[in-house]
Amino acid sequence: MLIGELSERTGVSRRLLRYYEEQGLLDSARSANGYRVYTPEAVRTVRHIRALLDMGLTTGVIASVLPCVRNGEEEPLDLELCPSLVGTIQRELAALDSRIDELQRHRGALSEQLAGC
Repeated sequence: MLIGELSERTGVSRRLLRYYEEQGLLDSARSANGYRVYTPEAVRTVRHIRALLDMGLTTGVIASVLPCVRNGEEEPLDLELCPSLVGTIQRELAALDSRIDELQRHRGALSEQLAGC
């Protein structure tokens, strides 16, 4: 399938699909006229990438996590916990916890400002 069809089937813009390819997250072949050609599996791969991005992972982390995603159902995302992946997920969880703490502090400060009105 061409990039336009992949974009339609996944709801992801062509520009983002090209970016995923640049980041090594998505593979394509080239047709004789130079168009990107994707396999049917690319739809699932893009959905996995989107799910991992929604979890707060960066494309750099996703590159290491993506090989451990099982090709089963997309929801919930099914990860095979490769030994190398455990440390990565633990670091990402710690970063998310830190970000949540920071957001809660900001929320508290904004609430205090509103209480003074």
